[in-house]
Amino acid sequence: MAARALMFSGTGSDVGKSLIVAGLCRLFANRGVRVVPFKPQNMSNNAAVTADGGEIGRAQALQARAARVAASVHMNPVLLKPQSEIGAQIIVQGRMAGSAAARDFQAKKRDLLPAVLESFAHLKADADLVLIEGAGSASEINLRANDIANIGFARAADVPVVLIGDIDRGGVIASLVGTKHVLDVDDAAMIRGFIVNKMRGDASLFADGMTAIARLTNWAPLGLVPYFDEARKLPAEDALGLRDLLKSGSPARNGKLTIAVPMLPRISNFDDLDPLRNEPDVSVEMIERGRAIPANADLILLPGSKSTIDDLAALRAEGWDIDIKAHVRRGGRVLGLCGGYQMLGTSISDPHGIEGPARRVEGIGLLDVETTLGPEKRLANVEGTLRASGAPFSGYEMHVGETTGADLERPFLTFSDGRNDGAVSQDGRVAGCYVHGLFSSDAARAAFLSELGVRATGESYEATVDRVLDRLADHLAKHIDIDQLLKLAK
Repeated sequence: MAARALMFSGTGSDVGKSLIVAGLCRLFANRGVRVVPFKPQNMSNNAAVTADGGEIGRAQALQARAARVAASVHMNPVLLKPQSEIGAQIIVQGRMAGSAAARDFQAKKRDLLPAVLESFAHLKADADLVLIEGAGSASEINLRANDIANIGFARAADVPVVLIGDIDRGGVIASLVGTKHVLDVDDAAMIRGFIVNKMRGDASLFADGMTAIARLTNWAPLGLVPYFDEARKLPAEDALGLRDLLKSGSPARNGKLTIAVPMLPRISNFDDLDPLRNEPDVSVEMIERGRAIPANADLILLPGSKSTIDDLAALRAEGWDIDIKAHVRRGGRVLGLCGGYQMLGTSISDPHGIEGPARRVEGIGLLDVETTLGPEKRLANVEGTLRASGAPFSGYEMHVGETTGADLERPFLTFSDGRNDGAVSQDGRVAGCYVHGLFSSDAARAAFLSELGVRATGESYEATVDRVLDRLADHLAKHIDIDQLLKLAK
């Protein structure tokens, strides 16, 4: 029997589509259903390496985890990784397939639909239920031609749609009802039900609102879902999640250790910070443009970047390179991850024009290494030990470029196959490596924090994520009509 499928689109970005799909994946997995997630097209610089050796959006990797299945490139066949304000790298079924400006990509979408449908069929062949997440807003009729991310995909694959609105941002009645009115009649007919997400306060106050939306759209009201505060403990999908980090920072705490993280314009894989933010004695402070890096920071952490050379220029434009060097002179520590590691070296060369025009730029110069970007991308799940402590870690590599230089004689870590990675300065204050996900490993996180004078809680980060997914599943089961939802799946 072929798998049934149901698509969840939104009235806009960040309405909670990813979270609801993750929660439903865990809910159905807990009920013994073979459920898998699928997102035809995603745009995010937060990515994950899959078991089959490619890359997909971080949200789909989390959804796969929620479903208790291995992440596959077919769960997110088209991934756009923004490199500039108007252009992005295109990943198709896990592999880099080129770059395109936003306008040019609109014409390319028609050619990508066969790969999207192929991946969808691949997943359906081995599942009972496929939960599909749309991208952005279903009402962007200006992008409807050749659409593969929302109703265009639903029409092509003949999949019914549930529309999600966000009451927390206001105007949810207009956004849901308005979506029906701007859509083509046949497109609107694909939508069979709606969910109102992120309700705060007394839910009974919106009962009439649910009734009005159902009356004006003729869609089934499937649930009014209260705000799920623990979502902050799960990896964010994309840069929109940075807004929540800026609002909340780390929870109120003693602040024994302050980690300052410059907010680079093309920051990537910033979920590297999540395990640190969850430590009660660690305060992770995101530094927005226009602010100096605080002098009281104990550690400056330079995160990954989708466009390292441009982000290095942005870092210099903010004067953060001066702040970082002054921090080191005062005895402070610096850690660079992936693109941040490359920035800490003496130079970055891009002879093939991977990130734009061919060029060579000076690095910050705190590590005696230099990086040459190349056309091949390294994608691998890895494990090993930290050199300083011997603590074990697991993580993943996702980068272009080879780094050489004298400071590689003092590697930051060693892989299980004997290879070394990263570099440490002679005085031990500056270090970097290519591995993402280091701090998700409890032993490695504890050892690193111990070097900085902080004791980790000992709580398992991975176990915390699974507990939150289970609580999210319970939360949705209370507030969504799951039986009606299943009846809509086709």
